[in-house]
This record gives sequence, C-alpha cells and structure tokens, in this order.
Amino acid sequence: MSQLSRRPSAPVVGESVPHESSRLHVTGQALYTDDLAQRTSDALTAWPVQSPHAHALIRSMDTSAALAVPGVVRVLTAADVPGVNDCGIKHDEPLFPSEAMFYGHAVAWVLGEDQDAARAGAAAVIVDYAPLPSLVSVADAIEAGSFQGMPRTVSRGDADAALATADRVISGVTEFAGQEHFYLETQAALATVDEGGQIFVQSSTQHPSETQEILAHVLGRANHEITVQSLRMGGGFGGKEMQSHGFAAIAAIGTLLTGRPVRVRLNRTLDMTMTGKRHGFHTSWEAGFTSDGKLLALKAMLTADGGWCLDMSEAVLARALCHVDNNYFIPNVHVDGRVAKSNKTSQTAFRGFGGPQGMLVIEDILGRSAPLLGLAPEDLRRKNFYREGDSTPYGMPVRHADRVTTLWEQVLERSGFSERRREIDAFNAAHPHRKRGLAVTPVKFGISFNLVAFNQAGALVHVYKDGSVLISHGGTEMGQGLHTKMLQVAATALGIPLSGVRLAPTRTDKVPNTSATAASSGTDLNGGAVKNACEQIIERISAVAGGMLGVSGSDVRFSNGVVTALGVRDRSFTFAEVIMKSYMQRVQLWAAGYYRTEGLHWNPELMQGEPFKYFAGGASVTEIEVDGFTGAYTTRRVDIVHDAGDSLSPMIDIGQIEGGYVQGVGWLTLEDLRWDESDGPHRGRLLTQSASTYKLPSFSEMPEVFNVQLMEHAEEEGVVYGSKAVGEPPFMLAFSAREAIRDAVRAFGPADYSVELASPATPEAVFWAIQQSCAAAGSSFDELDLNVAAVEPVTVGL
Repeated sequence: MSQLSRRPSAPVVGESVPHESSRLHVTGQALYTDDLAQRTSDALTAWPVQSPHAHALIRSMDTSAALAVPGVVRVLTAADVPGVNDCGIKHDEPLFPSEAMFYGHAVAWVLGEDQDAARAGAAAVIVDYAPLPSLVSVADAIEAGSFQGMPRTVSRGDADAALATADRVISGVTEFAGQEHFYLETQAALATVDEGGQIFVQSSTQHPSETQEILAHVLGRANHEITVQSLRMGGGFGGKEMQSHGFAAIAAIGTLLTGRPVRVRLNRTLDMTMTGKRHGFHTSWEAGFTSDGKLLALKAMLTADGGWCLDMSEAVLARALCHVDNNYFIPNVHVDGRVAKSNKTSQTAFRGFGGPQGMLVIEDILGRSAPLLGLAPEDLRRKNFYREGDSTPYGMPVRHADRVTTLWEQVLERSGFSERRREIDAFNAAHPHRKRGLAVTPVKFGISFNLVAFNQAGALVHVYKDGSVLISHGGTEMGQGLHTKMLQVAATALGIPLSGVRLAPTRTDKVPNTSATAASSGTDLNGGAVKNACEQIIERISAVAGGMLGVSGSDVRFSNGVVTALGVRDRSFTFAEVIMKSYMQRVQLWAAGYYRTEGLHWNPELMQGEPFKYFAGGASVTEIEVDGFTGAYTTRRVDIVHDAGDSLSPMIDIGQIEGGYVQGVGWLTLEDLRWDESDGPHRGRLLTQSASTYKLPSFSEMPEVFNVQLMEHAEEEGVVYGSKAVGEPPFMLAFSAREAIRDAVRAFGPADYSVELASPATPEAVFWAIQQSCAAAGSSFDELDLNVAAVEPVTVGL
C-alpha cells in the first residue's frame, strides 16, 4: 500500500466524530457571511433592479428618482465598473448587461443604508426596455437552433451497424427537469477596503480563488490586492461554485466607490429568480439488444438547457456524456451532446455535475426496455454490468469492476429483495387500487475534475511552541464535513489527539490558487495536501525526537500525543515537549503542503482518456407504495450499501449518503421547476420561486425504514488514508426510487407494458402514468374491482 493510503496504528481517521461545527449549528452560534455583515458597522446593503422581461434591450435608465429616496446612497451601473464588465469565466456574462437575457436579470444595483431603503430605491429606477423574442423552453431553443459552446461526442465501435443487426431496437425520448439548489443560506457577500486600498471580501463561495480572479478583472486590480475568505456556507451543492462571484463583485465595487462596507444578501425569491439551477436535459435515443437482453449499441443526442450564458455548461455536458453508461458495458456507442441557449437563468453546477443526467438516460432506457424484452429490470441491469478488463466508451479501464457487483449482491441480500419481491407481487394481486413497487439500481461515478489542472491542492500547517496545531487548506465548508475530515487527517498524520488541532477559515492569502470544493474531490485533494504538510513537519522533528530518545529519527513514533521509539521502553516524551525542543534547535515548525492527483489524462476534443482517479460506487433498493386514485406515493423502505473506501469519518459519510439519496429523490419525484411559457406579459418568469410553490423533500417524504451500510474492506489505493469520495455519488442512489415508482405503475397494467415516467415523477405525473397503464390492459382505473378496494385499509398521512 502506498504511503498516501497507509494508516498508522490508532489513527484518528476512521473514528465517528461529530461535525466540527455541529454544536454551533444547533445552538445558532455558527456565523455565516451575512452574520458578519450584521456585526460590521456602517455597512450598506445592495438590492438589484430586475428585468420584467425574458429578453429585452435596455434603451435607457434613469436613476434620479432612486437617488431621491431617503437612505439611498448610490446606484451602481455599468459606468461604475473600473475594469472589465464581466463576471463569468467564459467572458459572456456581463455584470451590468445592456441586454436583459432572462426574467429577473439584474440590470443595476442600488446601495442603501438598509435593505428597505435599497429596495425602495431599486423600485424607483426607471428602465426603458425594448422587448425581444424569447426562448423559454429547451424545445424552443432546439427548434430555433439556439446553441452555445462546443458540441461534444463520445463514441466507440459502430453504433449504426450494431443497431442494424440487433435482435431488438428500442427508441424513445427522455426529458427531465432541472433542480433548485435551495441551500439554507442564500447568496451573500460582504466587502471592505482598508486604508491602503486592499479589498477584503467575505463570500459564501465554494471557490474563493476564482472569486478573487473574477474580482481582479472586474476591478482592474491584481490578484494580490484582493483577499477572499469563505468562513462557512449554509449549503452550496454547486450553486456557489461559480454564481457567487457576481454578488461578490457588486459588493466590492460598492465598497470601492463609497469607502464603506457593502453587503449583498439575496432573499429567497431573489435567489431563486436570479441564480442558475441543475441543467434540465432533452434526450433522444436508440438502444440495441440481443435476444437475451445484452446491450449491443446506444445512439443518443443529449441537449442540456444551459440558460442565457455558458457558465459551466460545457463541463456539465462532458461529465454527462462520460456517465451515460453508468455501470453498464455497451460495446457500440455514439452519443452526441450540445448546450441549448435559452432566456432563463444560466444553469450551473449541481451535485453530480452532469453525472446524474447522463446516468438517468441509461436507467430510463433499461427501465422502459425490461418488460419489452421479457426480463425483470434487476436481471436486465445485472447482466449488463461491467466486468474486469472492460473499459468505458471514453477509453478508461473500469478498475475494480467487481466492487459494484459485490455492492449489488450485498444490498440484495441485506434488503431481502427476493422474498420481498414475492410479498409485493402477492400484495399487488390483492389490491387493485394500491400497488407497491420494488427496484434496485447501481451507481458508478468518476472522481476527479474533468479539467486535469484543477486536480491539485495546497495546505498550510502551523505547529506552535506549546504543541497546538493550526491548519489552513484550500477547501471550503458547506456543511458536508470537509473541515472535520481535515482535522482528523492532520491529527492522524501528526500523531496527536483531535483536540490538539484547530482549523482556520479558508482564505486566498493563506493558500493561493485553489480549486473549487466540487467534483467530490475536496477530501482527496486537500487531505493529500494537509497530510503532506504534516509529514514534512514530522520528518523534521523526528530527528530531534530521535536525539531525545537516543535512536535514529526513523525509529521514532508519534501516537495520541506521545512520542516513543522502537526498542525504547523506559522513556517517552509528549508531543509538546518535542516541539519545544525542536524550536530551541531552530527547526522549522510550519509547512506548506501540496498534492496533485497522479495518473490523469484527458483530451476534451476527442473525449478520450482517463479523466478520473477512480470510480465510487453504490447500490440501493427502494420500496414504494402508490395510491391509484391520486398518484401519491410513500417510501416504505430504503436499503443502501455504498463504497466510501476506508472511510475517514463514518458518521459524516453516512450523513452524506442519506442526504444525497433524499436530495436525489427530490429531483426525480418532487421538485418541479416551472417557467411561464405563455405569450403573456410575464413570459419567462419563474413560477416556482418559493417553498410554497416549489416542493422540497421533507420529513414526510423520508423512508419509513432507512438502512445505510458502508462497504467493508474497501480501501482505495493511492488516496488519502484509503478513503473514497462520498459527496456526489450517493445522489444517484435515488434512481431506485424512480424505478420503484415505475414498477408500481406497471403493476396496474399488463406485465409486458413499458411505463414511460415523467421526471420529476410528481403525483400528478404518476396519476396519468397509471391511467395509461390501465388503458394498456384494456380497462380504465375506475373499472377495477371496487369490492376488493372497499375492504382495503385507508392510511391517512398527517
């Protein structure tokens, strides 16, 4: 095992410890960006002037009435930008646009003494718009030929020839919606400037270094003149990877012009109407099978709804194309991808970053094809699994292919799948108006950034003379437990108790040029850097400790704050004693650590290479009960077995798995983004712009039984302490919930009926799917046996 993966005796990693801020969270003492603003005297508040059109030219703007509003200090417009009027990475995202590109687009910002004044001032700004034709749906964009960015293709073999000779060819269209991030803390930033012109920005961001870079070119400054700190976020999910930069830029411009602190903090409606969501996709496909159900070919077109500008849509599309196989070997593949340009918010990163969208395509294909092929869905899936020696359509060997097979077998056994399948069949035969469904699905998800350069990280570790330790790293904390794991890594590498380590907020003047905390790579990258820094210090002080113990430095051992040596039984020293001795001998007690992921290579033009360090996997079984009268459903039981490698922090990882599954169920079954697609005056307006109209998973949607196990003996070679990423992969475990709904709906019709299920599969969508299933049986739902239904118990959910 490599030095990076090897664990010492009695490591702190592997212990189930609470989140490092859990006490602060539950007592309300945890500070977030806007809490800091509330503690900053004389701070101004910014409020946007939003476009009431989905697409319009801005002919003129009159701010005089706004400046007359009591408490209004200034109105920010494009004329106030000292550098480049663009806050995107593709130079297609003007901070102050001359053309409004979506309903709610901010065209100016008002600074006021408080929120009420700024809001009143924004309402007083007079903007003369010239409305233009708009494209609201992805179908509109496809019909108009409106696309942006570079199209991409993943190809292997000859899909056309394989389809021509396949025993069975099944084709269809799969459409699925986006998803609102709905992080608890909305977008927020606070900017100040000191007497020397140094700009300091507190930002709720997943990518402080990129915020720094964007601010530099917006302000016409060098990077070293700007410091960005991310204290903590109240959720991110990808929504603060890129889209936080513009709000930080507004705050920074405001503080430069006024000399006063400026805060930006969106309320929920502003956040939902101004920020991007998960990309919805439109896909058309053809799949070829042998007579016994082996996949021969897949040909598909994936169209991502990118919204009004590119943001990270190209990268999201690339990852979708790289995950359209999920865990299934398809010998002949030709999948094209493109990004549609529409007059909606610019869609952005969201947990999974295109992976869920790509996987949903193949899972929908298999779910729809199984009854047409006369196979149980679980059998069709299992017979197409990757095997050792197989490679993906983009040319990457599937190492440890047997792991997902093992996970699959374990979850089937632990869930009692076969016995429950028989019980559910008996239940369905006896209950014409209620049906239960059971499904199992796998996950194979690649871990690393597709852009190879992002796969690097830095850390700074300070050991003070009393033996206490302070660490800084480039990752950001959004509730996922990254800081907790970094504390455990540092304590393990230094051989001291967890209580001896403290973590500083993420800042660009401590660790520069960091990558976003995204792509499930935060622990792998930053953990490697923290461990590297700690090992540099240990190497230096080992020589000192060796002198104290009369042995070679290589024979010194650090564990739980005690320093011992091999073969020396009568002497030991505390870590603090060795540190003080090292200081007296002028040994450097701090170190800058660095880590880069080895073995990656990727050609984005050819869409070929090995873009991932490894694959994370899991398998889930979900049981659903559906009410035929309403389409409403309840989740009766969920069983998950997930591969987190040798977990660094099992309590944190299980929480991530549970949360990922529930968030995935929200995307697939509940969260229904709706825009006004009419030709009326509010065309393009987001209709679901609050929790009252946009349904999120709640306690009532939680499974009655929720079993989560981590795979045992799953150490991953070449990763920090043998662990694996666990942020994004569990999201896709929710596919089993969608497939269980499909299974229940199919039970209302004939066995060979292929259920087409909308996504999200809301109760309304499920109701209409049931009607179609009944129609396929040659009857209507109302004609089912009412005598049996009359004696069914009625369950009322409160």
